[in-house]
Amino acid sequence: MKIYWNGERKNVIGSRVKELRKTEYFPKDFAARLSLSGIDFTELTILRIEKGIRFVPDYELSVIADYFHVTSDYLLGRTSKE
Repeated sequence: MKIYWNGERKNVIGSRVKELRKTEYFPKDFAARLSLSGIDFTELTILRIEKGIRFVPDYELSVIADYFHVTSDYLLGRTSKE
């Protein structure tokens, strides 16, 4: 696995995840809903993703994008939501 890190943040999706999650859920509730996908998400996992201090593997990126009905490119900041 190749991991890219700019020295400050370990992921680029944190701000978009937080923006989407805040419209509906608290971190604990969101983690419980994502865990239904079979991947272990906790409240701490969500908070670390949102702060950019946790790496996000591709399979988690896919689960989060599917959950919010957005593309992975949107989460990565490559496209707008529309």
